[in-house]
Amino acid sequence: MKKSAEEKNVNKWLITITVMLPAIMEIVDTSVANVALPHMQGSLNAGTDEITWVLTSYLVSNAVVLPMTGWLARMFGRKRFLITCITLFTLASLMCGAAPSLGLLIFFRVLQGAAGGALIPMSQAIMMETFPPYQQGMAMAIFGVGAMFGPIIGPALGGWITDNMSWRWIFYINIPIGIIAVVMATFFIYDPSYLKRAKASIDYWGLALLTVGLGALQIVLDKGQQDDWFNSGFIVACSILTAVSLAALVYVELTHPHPIVNLRLFKNVSFSAGNLVMFAVGFCLYSSIMLIPLFLQTLMGYNATMAGMVLAPGGVATLVCMPFVGAIIQRYDGRKVVFVGLLIAAWSMHIMQGFTLEAAYRDFVWPRVVLGIGLAMIFVPLTTVTLATISKEEMGNATGIFSLLRNIGGSVGIAISATLLARYSQFYQTTLVAHVNPYNPMAQSQVAVLKGAMLNRGLGPAAAEQGAFAIIYGKVVRQAYMLSYNRIFFIVGIAFLIIIPLLLLLKKPQKHLPPGAVH
Repeated sequence: MKKSAEEKNVNKWLITITVMLPAIMEIVDTSVANVALPHMQGSLNAGTDEITWVLTSYLVSNAVVLPMTGWLARMFGRKRFLITCITLFTLASLMCGAAPSLGLLIFFRVLQGAAGGALIPMSQAIMMETFPPYQQGMAMAIFGVGAMFGPIIGPALGGWITDNMSWRWIFYINIPIGIIAVVMATFFIYDPSYLKRAKASIDYWGLALLTVGLGALQIVLDKGQQDDWFNSGFIVACSILTAVSLAALVYVELTHPHPIVNLRLFKNVSFSAGNLVMFAVGFCLYSSIMLIPLFLQTLMGYNATMAGMVLAPGGVATLVCMPFVGAIIQRYDGRKVVFVGLLIAAWSMHIMQGFTLEAAYRDFVWPRVVLGIGLAMIFVPLTTVTLATISKEEMGNATGIFSLLRNIGGSVGIAISATLLARYSQFYQTTLVAHVNPYNPMAQSQVAVLKGAMLNRGLGPAAAEQGAFAIIYGKVVRQAYMLSYNRIFFIVGIAFLIIIPLLLLLKKPQKHLPPGAVH
């Protein structure tokens, strides 16, 4: 029988570096392509709607593989499956960079997303079992540092590479990292003795329903606002397909002796509550992270680099706080730390609710740093507490489901925020435009001043009046969008507070003391 990593006395920090490399590579790749889309569009002669499938295809295949990670690891052996995923991800990155057409690029992005989907939950599972119980909080803090590293450097790195080299190099940079990760995994990762390779019947129905259900759901969330939701026959069809497939999936998985996704884990109330909290946190986090750069670039005139410089300090704050949080939850109840984190995150949204069109750079950075501190106090203890009651045998399944709920929460958050932004901006625009009328002396005064300035530049009376109204309408639109962003930040802040009662369902983690500690 092969010995486990623990039995072979492999240094836990070597294992940590080994699993963090592919995890960071995958996390960076989810955000690195965003800034390069306009360059890809020109290079591949694609439309705006078509080029977004470069992102959507990756997310869809990623979502499908996430919950089946534990099953695949048992089927093929975890070490073999991990090395296969890293290899496939690296090869797919090479082919993405070399893709001569949009169709082939999307195909290789699907392969890349499928290979990358298993990397995060496998890395988490390996770290949770490598570190003893009393150090698992620290293990998740280290993993969180790596997870935050990706979103911080991803957009900036993608922008720099695209501007100075070519968009193809955002994929080529994965190749050396992938090769190093494969070599390290070969030498330092071993299948634990309790993880037996399964020779059970394959759950074909579960596989098919999972693929169709999650694929259709991701398409609905990604394309819903763009296609005007249920006014689109395509979105309606995908929604029906999602509902039917996922309902059938629940029945099949609960009756199959060897399900591809072990939904029986949700009998554990603490695990279910932790996943629900993570879904809500994903909703709040991804929606706010999407809104901030959009607001800065569309209303404040910031370029992509400057918008990234607003986001980066918050990521650095999370990065700095995570190790301290990891140390704190070794001594104190993780649920209380999550509670404080949710309050801090809600406070940051309250500050963002006060953004104005006259705000300066520091006004945007400060609440982003506050949010970063809050997130550090949420992610690490929530992951630790949620997975603490799961057996080692089911850890791969549990981490896959946990990651999936976070990602779906993020997709739902982005979809709802984009919809609210469009609807609120129309509402506020209609409200504000009503005040620009002949009976409003302030509006008429502004029109007169602007018209006079236009006449002084040599324009005719009709053109001057038209130009004055155009400028005022531009101001109205900007103010309408500003009010819309403020309202959505308020809603996200309330959502952070609504999550708090769910913490009561989380099981209090047992105190695990290091060997030799005094009781």
